[in-house]
Amino acid sequence: MITAAERLAALDNLPATELCRRALSVLDSLVTVMNEQTTMLRAGRFRETGPVTAEKTALAQDYVGLVRSIQRQTGRLLKEAPDDVRLLRAGHERLATQMAENLRVLATARTVTDEILTDVAQAVGERSQAKTYGAGGEVTQNRAPLARGIAINRAL
Repeated sequence: MITAAERLAALDNLPATELCRRALSVLDSLVTVMNEQTTMLRAGRFRETGPVTAEKTALAQDYVGLVRSIQRQTGRLLKEAPDDVRLLRAGHERLATQMAENLRVLATARTVTDEILTDVAQAVGERSQAKTYGAGGEVTQNRAPLARGIAINRAL
């Protein structure tokens, strides 16, 4: 089994062009998967995003490892593969743009989900309240409008 230190050393020892191209390939795949997830979320296809989210996570981990290697090797890469470094910088800008959009859509989906679940809890709570008359002849209101026993999983 290869250790983390051995993996890092192997990345650091790659030829400049290969390291940059490998990072650019992972970056392009990450942008594509992130765009796919964003599109699914916008369409309300939340359940279908599971495999895409797992793929996004794996690609992001790979990309971080490659970027760290690139950061350690910046001087060498700028000398040996300046055009590839420029391509990587442009690709990183695409990633930043896609990531911002993805995070915005994830936040919106979470907010909408929270609002729907809160509305459901309130509706269930209102139905379970007793409808009785008070001493003055008016319907008494329970002060706990939310249903008890509804769990909200906030992981999205």
